[in-house]
Amino acid sequence: MPRRLPPLNSLRAFEAAARHLSFTLAAAELNVTQAAVSHQIKSLEERLGMPLFRRLNRALLLTDAGQTLYPAMSNALDVMATAIDRLHRHDKSGELTITTMDSFAATWLVPRLARFQKMHHDIDIRITTSDEMVDFTRENVDMAIRYGHGDWPGVFVEPLMVEEMFPVCAPSLLQSGPPLNTPADLKHHMLLHDDMRVDWRMWLMAAGEPDIDTTRGLSYQHSNLVVQAAEQGDGVALARSVLVSNSLATGRLVKPFDLALPVNYAYYVVCPLGSEKRPKIKEFRMWLAEMAKADTS
Repeated sequence: MPRRLPPLNSLRAFEAAARHLSFTLAAAELNVTQAAVSHQIKSLEERLGMPLFRRLNRALLLTDAGQTLYPAMSNALDVMATAIDRLHRHDKSGELTITTMDSFAATWLVPRLARFQKMHHDIDIRITTSDEMVDFTRENVDMAIRYGHGDWPGVFVEPLMVEEMFPVCAPSLLQSGPPLNTPADLKHHMLLHDDMRVDWRMWLMAAGEPDIDTTRGLSYQHSNLVVQAAEQGDGVALARSVLVSNSLATGRLVKPFDLALPVNYAYYVVCPLGSEKRPKIKEFRMWLAEMAKADTS
């Protein structure tokens, strides 16, 4: 059955006045006027059908009914305050579940996560991978990092990174393989593909080599596998700058040519509307932005 309770404001006004035995001090604590406290308590007394205070010239005393009600109200408000405080602490710490694409997690996010954990020992990051858009109403996920145009309705969307594409290969391939001095030399090398084979054709056309056969080569479902194959010297990959930033920085991959093409898609932070302000999510968003800025500076 539904609880038949007086308004919370009147109960708070009673508890504060009973604790201080003063309408004036209760009003100061609740940041309202003394008249407002008096009105709330009068309304509560009328609803209960009994007086809660004895109003003397220079004193305020609890009636028997007031003495009965006060301990219960004080305990109830303490329980509520504790629960809300626990909720706020949970929102600042504990587990934060993030979903993203497998390739982005493996090549960009995971190698950087230790830096976040060093700064935020109280936040436990949990990473799940999927190429599908997340349903925040059904899945136990706090936020997502997605790749696309950013036109997803009904959620908070924040740009994270744009990228460009260019060929990469292992240094060993340049040392021991066929020459790779110009884009035309790519016809002598194994081309490595992810699901977006059209990208090789676009880059070769921009490089002035539209006749090189882009149907040949090795194909992988996930871009991180393409990066791994390139690092092993299996061929030349058309890489996306975000996914190979670590490999280029450490020298596991090199860029044989200067030509880079912009990519139409970008990376975005996505979360339920309003949750972008939750402390845990806000901290992680700010950290992601710092990492992204460091990559492009």
